[in-house]
Amino acid sequence: MKSAGRIIAAALLAATPALAQPSGTLRIGLASDIDTLDPVLSNTIAGRSVLTALCDKLLDVDQNLNFVPRLAESWAWSEDRRALTLTLRAGATFHDGTPVDAEAVRFSLTRAATLPSSRRRSEIAEIAAIEVTHPRTVVLRLSAPSAPLLAQLADRAGMVMSPTAVQVAGNDFARAPICSGPFAFAAQVPQERIDLRRFPGHWNAAEVKVENVSFRPIPDSTVRVLNLRSGTLDLVERVAANDVAPLRRDTRLRYAEARGFGFTSIIANVGNGARAQNPFGQDARLRQAFDLALDREALNQVVFEGANTPGNQPIPPGSPFYAPSFPMAPRDVAAARRLLAEAGQPSPQVTMLVPNIPEFRQMAEVMQAMVRDAGFDLRIEVRELATAAGMMNRGDFQAFLIGWSGRVDPDGNIFAFNHCRGANNDSKFCDPRVDASLEAARASVEPAERARHYATALGIALPDRHRIYLVHEGWRFAHATRLSGFRALPDGIMRLEGISLN
Repeated sequence: MKSAGRIIAAALLAATPALAQPSGTLRIGLASDIDTLDPVLSNTIAGRSVLTALCDKLLDVDQNLNFVPRLAESWAWSEDRRALTLTLRAGATFHDGTPVDAEAVRFSLTRAATLPSSRRRSEIAEIAAIEVTHPRTVVLRLSAPSAPLLAQLADRAGMVMSPTAVQVAGNDFARAPICSGPFAFAAQVPQERIDLRRFPGHWNAAEVKVENVSFRPIPDSTVRVLNLRSGTLDLVERVAANDVAPLRRDTRLRYAEARGFGFTSIIANVGNGARAQNPFGQDARLRQAFDLALDREALNQVVFEGANTPGNQPIPPGSPFYAPSFPMAPRDVAAARRLLAEAGQPSPQVTMLVPNIPEFRQMAEVMQAMVRDAGFDLRIEVRELATAAGMMNRGDFQAFLIGWSGRVDPDGNIFAFNHCRGANNDSKFCDPRVDASLEAARASVEPAERARHYATALGIALPDRHRIYLVHEGWRFAHATRLSGFRALPDGIMRLEGISLN
């Protein structure tokens, strides 16, 4: 099968004026293909954007990161913050015509909490019971207070699926997902496109101003921008840093950006299957040496033209939850060599899995040269993102360069990656002391107290280097002037309501 980049590039060369004419189809260029259209299993930023159009959440966030109603029109905490009562919107329906009611919410949350392969389990682990007290009222009983719970319900954990569709489709739900979002599933051709159609029964249908949406995975940012300029696309995400200045000057296009709170990191497999049984996986000194051989500032300048923020923690500098007691160390090749000699591994070989995205390939190549100075033989294994994500899930990697789009609450950037039972703990790092601190941070509603707990957890987890944090990336978008109503949000997710084509 041809890659998406070659398919779209061919379409670009063959583009005719008719392709650039306004139509009822919004064409969006994604930086990668999705992994799955099941909200419970999804683990990619591309999947989050497509699922946000398909599946309404209980809550959402606005541009200022305030929580706003979606399927839940209101919510209230109990005095001890061990119960959250959600009042659902009247009249909302799934794409199959069945009602979005309290039982459907209970079904979806239960599935997210109990499905063995769920990526949402640790996000909502404090939900001990789900009570339906009225067709439009759900009470979530918690085992302990959970400061990040609203943020989780404003993301994939809060996406509500049609129980009827899930029960009929079973494990094949993602092939034709049925939720209650502003758009319904139409078709999917892997690595080529995902097509959605307007759902006229949506509770906010007046704000759905295009008839169809076609998401097109194009890993090469240059090709995405060329397709935008030709009129083959209307909106593109994750614009490369070196394209920003030309886009700002182009009067035929519009550029938009938002500061993000995610990160790009290297996952080291320290306990996930047979691929962890090697010196890099078993000896933290090798991972520390690898870290010391990196120059994050140079990496940011070479690959991103300085547009991103170098970092060594899951929280970006400037956040009240950043731990200043663990500053980013400067590159020290001599110290890296001493650690390798001490470990008896002066020339270790490491294979790093890398998504087939130009910026990631370039990052890998720059790091390959950097760590070679310390003695590392870094091998780069490039795979399509969906394939790489599957390998990660199976523990079939030694090291994996991957991004995390970030969450509104800091828990979403720390807990699932560092807790022993964290759903995104693909390195399989585990330390009960870290678990205790992360659980304490969840249970506290005071920001300063939460920050202290995170600092304690990071003081144990960061030296292990089971994740090596590199940069915090902002969100960069561009669109045609005929498109109006687009807003860039700090979570990097495209909201399609309000967007129109002229």
